[in-house]
Amino acid sequence: MRKLFTWTLPQTTLNLGQRTLVMGVLNVTPDSFSEGGKHLDPKVAANRAREMQDQGADVIDIGGESSRPGSIAVSEEEELRRVLPVVKALAGTLSIPVSVDTYRAEVAEKALGEGAQIINDISAFRFDSEMPRTVSRYGAGVVLMHSRGERETLHLQLPMADPVQTVRCELTKAIRNAEEAGISKSAIVIDPGIGFGKSAEESKTVLRNLEAVSQLEYPLLVGTSRKSFLRRIESKGFRDETVDRLWGTAASVASAVFHGAHIVRVHDVAEIRRLVDVLDAL
Repeated sequence: MRKLFTWTLPQTTLNLGQRTLVMGVLNVTPDSFSEGGKHLDPKVAANRAREMQDQGADVIDIGGESSRPGSIAVSEEEELRRVLPVVKALAGTLSIPVSVDTYRAEVAEKALGEGAQIINDISAFRFDSEMPRTVSRYGAGVVLMHSRGERETLHLQLPMADPVQTVRCELTKAIRNAEEAGISKSAIVIDPGIGFGKSAEESKTVLRNLEAVSQLEYPLLVGTSRKSFLRRIESKGFRDETVDRLWGTAASVASAVFHGAHIVRVHDVAEIRRLVDVLDAL
């Protein structure tokens, strides 16, 4: 059984552990590996967010910069141009909290000021030293995701001798940094960062051993949705790319839930909501 937690956010609290929460991915980028360019118009993006809420999402996670392998960082100004209009458009129109996927403190500052409640940082505060203070000042929730290397070298890392222990140790440092900045323990969720600075084999190893990450005594978010490591596992025969990504995601989500994930971050909200409801019942 998963340990129960309460995730404390500026305007609400989320109960974690009794049921699996679904974080719906909303990419407002032209170059994401999935759905790139579909939600560049803030009105279209806001409609998609409301659709995901209707499909059973518990959190909407807005991203203004792709972090897929081979992606190029955008300027802070461009990230703000993409993200802020969507956050503003959703203010007061959703009954679920909005998260912003960013590693920049200035983007976090402006998004939180417009009503976002969670910052999902792929660097776990490594890329911007001001981020912990910004999150603390707003009393925001935060997802600390494990990754390796700098922004430009996230997907170019050497193998790890012990992937699970590395994730545990480096997330422990990130947690300590967050709490020293005044961020409440109840505001923190951790993410092992599947696919970030990890080979396909290392990602599988971490997924198989999520209980070791859960021993850090923080709620656990896992994001495997449509990631490239899944394609390396799947059959090499006839493939329908859209269907294959969904089935591979579903299998990895099921494994994550059975190994202790409290939240799963996905693109296909309607399908995964049904899946995790059944998994929780079982």
